[in-house]
Amino acid sequence: MKTLITGSSGFLGEALMIRMRELGMEVIGTDILPGPQTDVVGDLRDRALVEQVMDGVSAVIHAATLHKPHIVTHSKEDFVGTNITGTLHLLEESVKLGVEAFLFTSTTSTFGDAMAPKEGEPAVLVTEELIPKSKNIYGVTKLAAEDLCQIFHRNYGLPCLILRTSRFFREEDDNPSLRGTYDDANIKVNELLYRRADIEDIVESHLLALDKAKHIGFSKYIISATSPFQVEDLPMLNKDAAAVVRKYVPSFPEIFQQLNWQMFPNITRVYVNEKARRELNWKPKYDFAAALNALVKGEPYQSPLTFQVAPKRYHDEKFSDGPYPVK
Repeated sequence: MKTLITGSSGFLGEALMIRMRELGMEVIGTDILPGPQTDVVGDLRDRALVEQVMDGVSAVIHAATLHKPHIVTHSKEDFVGTNITGTLHLLEESVKLGVEAFLFTSTTSTFGDAMAPKEGEPAVLVTEELIPKSKNIYGVTKLAAEDLCQIFHRNYGLPCLILRTSRFFREEDDNPSLRGTYDDANIKVNELLYRRADIEDIVESHLLALDKAKHIGFSKYIISATSPFQVEDLPMLNKDAAAVVRKYVPSFPEIFQQLNWQMFPNITRVYVNEKARRELNWKPKYDFAAALNALVKGEPYQSPLTFQVAPKRYHDEKFSDGPYPVK
């Protein structure tokens, strides 16, 4: 089965290309930018380009996107063109060719303001049932593309699975307050508790979804590291996160002290990956406890695949106030 990977010069796309080629799978990578794993450079808004890269393809993993780092530097029309029109072209060509599986890499950012509790409210439990409230053009266009996938499944029987991934980037955080308070690795390990996943686990979720798409037909999944938190923890998480973390990982304060790290004072959301683990038989390896175990041994807390992917930048330009401009 020949699989098309869009966004093959991006972090996830390149990781998928590396892993799938290691497994001996036939893949073709396309991206608007050149990269070490990209076979065809072009824009998915170009219908002729889509027809070219789809030739002989039996499955599609659509990871190409404009996303949060591009909100300030790209127009809303750019977002509509890339995230909606590009997806539409791929879906239409997939139906024409009788593609067996179409995976759309979406984002937990689609939930938007639905993940922001008001002052004094408990942290939000983020499951697939949470109703999104988009807060920017990124979320709007990703949700629209998800809806297109659902229409193409319902109207044409195209097997489409949507994977809403949490944070997995290696770049430093865009929040200057966080960057000024916490070490970068401290931020990322803290986030494994509730809003981050390792790239190896994300790649594995895509491979499992690719295998199960035809059987499942259509569904949406949250792809994030397994959180230890339970519903009863939500009120305290938004008040004293460290107290809740101690319940599940009693050794964390001592380890953090040795590293000169801090836990975030509060956690306002918790991503739940139970549906993906159950329906895809996904078994993510990299979570908060695993990261601490690695750090204690003096080992990297991230997967080897993380370091196989070439370093990425969202823009050619360097910005003095962060990895990318934020409104």
